[in-house]
Amino acid sequence: MPDVYILGIESSCDETAAAVVRSGEKLVSNVVASQIALHQAYGGVVPELASREHLRAIVPVVRQALLEAKRTYQSVDAIAVTQGPGLAGALLVGISYAKALAYALDKPLIAVNHLEGHIHAVLLEERQKGNHEVRFPVLALVVSGGHTHLYLAAQKNEGWTYENIGHTRDDAAGEAFDKVAKLLGLGYPGGPVIDRLALRGDAGAVKFPPAQIKHRDRREPKAGQAKDQPKSEEDRPRFDFSYSGIKTAVLRYIEVHEMRSSIERRREAIAKIQKPKLEDYLANCDKKTLDLVASFQRAVVEDLVGKTLAAARAYDIAALFVTGGVAANNELRETFEQRAAQEGLPVNFPSRPLSTDNAAMIAAAAYPKFLAGDFAAMDFSAEASLTLR
Repeated sequence: MPDVYILGIESSCDETAAAVVRSGEKLVSNVVASQIALHQAYGGVVPELASREHLRAIVPVVRQALLEAKRTYQSVDAIAVTQGPGLAGALLVGISYAKALAYALDKPLIAVNHLEGHIHAVLLEERQKGNHEVRFPVLALVVSGGHTHLYLAAQKNEGWTYENIGHTRDDAAGEAFDKVAKLLGLGYPGGPVIDRLALRGDAGAVKFPPAQIKHRDRREPKAGQAKDQPKSEEDRPRFDFSYSGIKTAVLRYIEVHEMRSSIERRREAIAKIQKPKLEDYLANCDKKTLDLVASFQRAVVEDLVGKTLAAARAYDIAALFVTGGVAANNELRETFEQRAAQEGLPVNFPSRPLSTDNAAMIAAAAYPKFLAGDFAAMDFSAEASLTLR
């Protein structure tokens, strides 16, 4: 089969991205325009501002991706775009532009689930290494600022199917990182800062209790149901997450240890520095703050790793994928690699550039859909809460 070049477009949150991927396995170009500097002043993403920035950036970003790939608009074989989940206004910018391109160029249009994109970021890089064999069943942990999900993945014809066996009941893990960083006056985004500062603190200094979640599926069988009776999908074991409690525990620790004044001084000092470096954060953090940061990160990492590996054992999985923005966290990667190796379980991560939102993963996830002829109608729209199946 001749090479297939797919132009991917991603605009689900605060990154305007475009990429060209060849036949689902070769990254030809990958361009990302970040809005971090814009949203830093607000301590998080402002949806209306994000949409406005996508409108400014979408055309030049796509042009740059094509230029770096040495392709023209006419020479790509299909246009792929994120349909959801994400911010509705932001998604609509990418979708509207992708529709216009597909219509004007008479090219197939492919709608992609953002979460499936993160999973295919792992596949893309494994295939670039020459590894085309995937052992099933696969367990995928998608963990980012907006999502914390566990999926059982299976292959069906050219594409993949997914069963959700766990998700966050409240805050996503990355959201908890950002909120704790904001509480401590460390700026936005908080995940990368906490990751670097945690190395300087004592991760055992503050004891955070594990999240307590009652799972209906871990109770005794329902009345009249035999213990050996096959379980329906809703009765299969689930491994849900919760991070609002640990965020509240950090807030309580701050109050009990009277850290407010030092946090305000730090917030003011960091705000005056245009691009703070590690030394700037360290100069404004005392040992108590560094210990709190390290302990918080350790608690979240232990929860993510523990529940994911418990799910892997429960479902007897053959391979583990860990992907999404939080997959760039050093402690998370190291802990997964150590624990998974102890259990003889292969674990795969995307590179750090492909962990965060990007369009290469969207173009890669679109390739099986291209082979199957699974094209989107021109009247499809954004779905902010799109589920993955």
